[in-house]
Amino acid sequence: MSTRDDSNRVLIFDTTMRDGEQSPGCSMNLEEKLRIAKVLEDLRVDVIEAGFPISSIGDFEAVREVARTITESQVAGLARASRKDIDRAWEALKEAKRPRIHTFISTSPLHMRVKLRMEPDEVHDAVVDSVSHARNLCDDVEWSPEDGTRTDHDFLCRCIESAIKAGATTINIPDTVGYTVPDEFHALILMVRNRVPNIDKARISVHCHNDLGLAVANSVAAIQAGARQVECTINGIGERAGNAALEEIVMALRTREDAIGAWTGIHTESITKSSRTLSSITGFNVQPNKAVVGANAFAHEAGIHQAGMMRDSSTYEIMTPESVGLTKSSLVMGKHSGRNAFREKLIELGYDLGDNAVQEAFVRFKELADKKKQIFDEDIVALVDDQVQGPGERIRFVSLQVVCGSKGPQTADLELEIDGVVKQVSAEGDGPVDATFKAINSLFPHQAKLQLYQVDAVTEGSDAQAGVMVRLEEQGRIANGQASDTDTVVSSCRAYVHALNRLLAKREKTHPQRASA
Repeated sequence: MSTRDDSNRVLIFDTTMRDGEQSPGCSMNLEEKLRIAKVLEDLRVDVIEAGFPISSIGDFEAVREVARTITESQVAGLARASRKDIDRAWEALKEAKRPRIHTFISTSPLHMRVKLRMEPDEVHDAVVDSVSHARNLCDDVEWSPEDGTRTDHDFLCRCIESAIKAGATTINIPDTVGYTVPDEFHALILMVRNRVPNIDKARISVHCHNDLGLAVANSVAAIQAGARQVECTINGIGERAGNAALEEIVMALRTREDAIGAWTGIHTESITKSSRTLSSITGFNVQPNKAVVGANAFAHEAGIHQAGMMRDSSTYEIMTPESVGLTKSSLVMGKHSGRNAFREKLIELGYDLGDNAVQEAFVRFKELADKKKQIFDEDIVALVDDQVQGPGERIRFVSLQVVCGSKGPQTADLELEIDGVVKQVSAEGDGPVDATFKAINSLFPHQAKLQLYQVDAVTEGSDAQAGVMVRLEEQGRIANGQASDTDTVVSSCRAYVHALNRLLAKREKTHPQRASA
């Protein structure tokens, strides 16, 4: 077991709202970002990267509101190596209790030549100027050499040394394209520690992408080499194949502190809540076999495993469900359950809802209980997540009646409330779902294309709720929607409407510039 002192503590830098949001279909509005920020604060994340302020007005406002709201975690904003970017970031961050400016520039030969069209000396000068300017505004400055793992070592060390001299307090080494492997990355961090003369004046951070499925392994290797900050995201969301998953890194350090020699201050019991909250906001469901937070992470089906579990759970579980916020419930929920029991169940599942929201959820719970013989925790999670997808929607589901079968035709009679007015239509299609989607398009004409339609059972049994995910695309904008219901077609309709509402919201929000550090 490692000695619990600050030299062995790894800071968790969460970039769910910045890099994670760049995953197609994962952009969040202001209210959603504030929800995530509070969840991250409850998780005791050390640094919350709230966005890229210069990229859009929406991002600027989100960073500013998160900076005003969060009091326990540090709040960071991203900026390229330009004074305009840095000034905009500081304008958004300046009301934070503990602000951080995170500035970056590409340093690999490929990026400098193709993307920046700058010579190495020009890039070096930009590093010094940007970090110096940021430090004049903010006491806490982080600098990143984008595509650091493909950067010439001599040039990387030169830039790091100069960044620290200019005032950087954290040096982040990104594996921007998920290119490195654990042994190589371990050696790179050791090289930086050994060759940069003033490295002791800054904290080494790493930011790993998952293109080869090695983001968590690379992050752990870097920690073993001396990195003391890790940049990661809830559920590993992010561009392309995503980022290192926060929950996996944190639980690896907690479970194998003896082997890794480091620890975090994360409140791990809030992990499941944070994972579920993000899934409900983005519409990205976690795969069942996902480590730590997947539905099967603590499930045992093989007979030999079950026999061992009944004798001692440590035979097949290296961490307890309770350690990540899962509980073994003693409250059996059904149609005779009262409001107080339901409220306790919500608290147990990690939800903190106001009285009105609890009442609305309770009404829907009772409706579900009349349809289902047994209510599982997953049913309640799906029900509440479906409810809290956000106010201000232009389109609301009212009712749906379908006719289907082998003889046809398949029809859908649909009612939607659009901008406060209830409208109805009948449509035919190739099956009830197709008829329903055509009915939506008839009531609210749009050019969005259906990219993904996915149905999963929330629980077991023929009366299980169907969880549906829909992905729509319109002129490069992507939005995910999800919903659940015991009727698959109703769930499909609700998910489509949810995605369409998110797409409409995105028409008001653009991302003219994307960061990839």
